[in-house]
Amino acid sequence: MKIKICGITRKEDALLCSEYGADAIGFIFYPKSKRYIQTEAAKEIARSLPPFLMKVGVFVNEEINEVNRIAKSVGLNAVQLHGSESPEYFEQMTHPVIKSFGVDELFDFTEIDKYKNCDVLLDVKDTEQLGGTGKSFDWNLIPKHLRSRVIIAGGVSAGNIKEIYSTIHPGAVDLSSSVESSPGIKDKNKIIEILNIIKQIKQNEQ
Repeated sequence: MKIKICGITRKEDALLCSEYGADAIGFIFYPKSKRYIQTEAAKEIARSLPPFLMKVGVFVNEEINEVNRIAKSVGLNAVQLHGSESPEYFEQMTHPVIKSFGVDELFDFTEIDKYKNCDVLLDVKDTEQLGGTGKSFDWNLIPKHLRSRVIIAGGVSAGNIKEIYSTIHPGAVDLSSSVESSPGIKDKNKIIEILNIIKQIKQNEQ
């Protein structure tokens, strides 16, 4: 199970994630987000990171050319799409895609089948905010055949990460607000705590 820390806005937070074993970090290029980061700031942070730490950019209904431009400029490894982007939109992406779906008790998981050649992130459906809410959906709703493929976001924390691993066993988890002191400002102790838990889980897998 891999782990991504999203909503990075500071170099020291990104370096901390790298030092303690995060697999990926996320930059949010959605201006309405509390964790928004400008392209040049993200580029500066990305340059300071080791080459094998995955860098993901989050976008919401952005112009295709702009997504591709930012991804190239920053040196992203993947783009994460949180809007109403169509499968046809994906075909024009120059980087690997992670498609986000908002889930509630009425969500139709067959919708995911329309999206090929991409990874899938499942977050709680929220009409007010797109991610970073700290809220979760019922992870048991995820069909068992999809679980190893998906990234779970929303409400993931040090308090439930072991349960998520043992009962759902997703391909990855995505954290943001649960490891912050305020939006976009990561809490060192919370980062270290959960990354050490993940490290122990991985060691037990071996």
